[in-house]
Amino acid sequence: MAAGGFCKLPNGTVVVALVLPAPSAAPGGSGTVGEGQVRVLVHAANRARALTRLRNLGLRAVYLRGNAAPPTPDEVTAVLHHPDGLIWRTAPESPTTTAELWHPIRALLRQGATARRY
Repeated sequence: MAAGGFCKLPNGTVVVALVLPAPSAAPGGSGTVGEGQVRVLVHAANRARALTRLRNLGLRAVYLRGNAAPPTPDEVTAVLHHPDGLIWRTAPESPTTTAELWHPIRALLRQGATARRY
């Protein structure tokens, strides 16, 4: 089960934020994303469609229970300005650390496919 939350926008759509375990970038666990967790943001018409978008990408065991970690206003702005409406970055260990830039979901899935191939 993933930690996360959602917020409903004035136009009726939602932004869902989930913290998921990072896929390993290499079989030994060494690599750029392999350690820790990633924060994934999805913009969709409703919560069910947001989770369906993730499941269609191969993230099958993704559920949203509760609203413990809703997206921040900065995260909502980031996902609304991305053409795909589906982005990720590594989850910071503490709220005071500077987070990296957002990446399209294709970059995360490409790293996972590379790890499975070898």
